[in-house]
Amino acid sequence: MHKILTLNNISVVGLNRFPREKYEIASEIAHPDAILVRSASMHDLEIPASLRAVGRAGAGVNNIPVARMSERGIPVFNAPGANANAVKELVVAGMLLAARNIAQGWAFARGLEGDDAAINKAVEAGKKQFVGFELPGRTLGVVGLGAIGVQVANVARALGMKVIGYDPTITVQRAWQLAADVQQALSVDDLVARSDFISFHVPLTDETRGMISAERLRHMRKGGVLLNFSRNGIIDDAAAVAALDSGHLYAYVCDFPSNLLKDHPRVVTLPHLGASTREAEENCAVMVADQVRAWLEDGNVTNSVNFPEIQLPRGAGSGTYRLAVVNSNVPNMVGQISTDLAAAGLNIIDMLNRSRGDIAVTLMDLDQWVPQETVLKLRDIPGVLSVRCLGCDQDREGA
Repeated sequence: MHKILTLNNISVVGLNRFPREKYEIASEIAHPDAILVRSASMHDLEIPASLRAVGRAGAGVNNIPVARMSERGIPVFNAPGANANAVKELVVAGMLLAARNIAQGWAFARGLEGDDAAINKAVEAGKKQFVGFELPGRTLGVVGLGAIGVQVANVARALGMKVIGYDPTITVQRAWQLAADVQQALSVDDLVARSDFISFHVPLTDETRGMISAERLRHMRKGGVLLNFSRNGIIDDAAAVAALDSGHLYAYVCDFPSNLLKDHPRVVTLPHLGASTREAEENCAVMVADQVRAWLEDGNVTNSVNFPEIQLPRGAGSGTYRLAVVNSNVPNMVGQISTDLAAAGLNIIDMLNRSRGDIAVTLMDLDQWVPQETVLKLRDIPGVLSVRCLGCDQDREGA
């Protein structure tokens, strides 16, 4: 039986994807095969020797020590796109909050005093300070055209906006999903100079940290709006506040409150609500549960941030036994593995090898049960990170 440790509350809809006759799931459990996590930090967590997978019920993996997992031959799964609709809707809400001064107008209305006649008089006198503008004809720049960015770009087009996108690593799949009239920006600087609104949908990395700086803000159109529902740190908040104070920037809407931002009259800060819908939480939990289960049971990999995608269908018959080997991506690993299997008299019926960066995964269907001594011999090959005979007793033992 596989053991699943949950570090956060994971949607029961996702947890129900694990058959209870094959999986034990708890928030406190010894020797887990997999960990499911949302926002809890794993950086100071002692990694159990039994661990075979980490599933992040969301997109970002900043709270997971991915490099340490890779060194141990442990895939880290996430759920890209599962929360895309939720974030897309919040971006649209953010554009409307900014363009129509809704938050400021609401604060004004809540502060009105007196009888209804006095309130009506104050409304008519005060509403002119909240005059906004409409979205059609304005240009939205979208930085990052993954699952979320594509949906944001497409809905903005449906609202009558012009859209410019920038993503040097856009996939063919995402490009096909993108509205045909979304224009390509040549660089971040090009996008900034041509946009009235800018929305960010990229991870926080060394390349994206401080992407919007004081220098770039000077080149943005006067009266522009920044929207950040991606990651804190992508925008230089001090530079954004300075641009707001000078009148160059019109509004800043983000999901990351701070003392610098939360009380500024031209900033709307929300408490990290981007993926906070029941639907998004369920979608993320279902996606990551299915991916973790596929790895534990069949060695197949989908949506891992550190492992290659690999899919080897199980044979129609029951006379095969699957071996999953994770190793450093160096020459002659498959040759050494095959040699040891042949020495044990094991015949490879089907095999698939895939690599990504420093990690390689090999799935092999064999005609016989893999003896424990053969598994141990494979684990001793320099560069091998983990070996699992799926469904065998030795799968529960340390790599």
